[in-house]
Amino acid sequence: MVNILFVEDDPAVAEAMTLGLNRLGHCVDHRPDGSGDLDNALAAAEIVLLDLGLPGADGYEICRRIRAQSSIPIIILTARSDDIDTVAGLEAGADDYVVKPASPRVLDARIKAVVRRSTETTPAAATATATATAIVEQYGDVTVDRSSLQVRKGGTLLALTPTELRLLLALTENVGHVLSRGQLLSAAWDQDYLGDSRIVDAAIQRLRGKIEDDPAAPVAIETVRGFGYRFDPGPAR
Repeated sequence: MVNILFVEDDPAVAEAMTLGLNRLGHCVDHRPDGSGDLDNALAAAEIVLLDLGLPGADGYEICRRIRAQSSIPIIILTARSDDIDTVAGLEAGADDYVVKPASPRVLDARIKAVVRRSTETTPAAATATATATAIVEQYGDVTVDRSSLQVRKGGTLLALTPTELRLLLALTENVGHVLSRGQLLSAAWDQDYLGDSRIVDAAIQRLRGKIEDDPAAPVAIETVRGFGYRFDPGPAR
């Protein structure tokens, strides 16, 4: 069972999805919009399922608001034709997207995958599998502790989402080598994930915003046009 905060303004869609997800064993807390107190709902949730086209505060604003205070996984719901909206939602902090209309079983599979990835990249999970010797790597002013799954910049602990952390771990495992978007999809999402390059590009942009001195002129994470991305900020110490 997964505790889901479901923000959707369409009553018919909300009812059908809530009923379907409940039947699949999940606990769904449905909210028609972003008004009211979401803090308590977020505290009880393991994942947020968020429609972009909401009245009042739209999905982008709600996504940014949630991401400013929490690394909880977020899946956005988007229309197939809304490529720009999908990218904007991912850049606002979402971890994944699902095209509407989607069946409860499709959502169930994506929810479980995102929650599993999130669970695998928590400090508690790292502690359970860490060796006695900490694995700490230094890249410029960025410190990556692989045993505690913590990343610091200039000594300040960074609030990375599970997706951003998995991306950084994959990149730093291959310093100086180009990783294709397909390789990054496999590393940061799932081996069988049927995504596209937009979700990788959006997550890379968010990661750059946290580890680069100037995200508009990135140094550590280099774009290799036509291929993918390379992490090469200088030798690790």
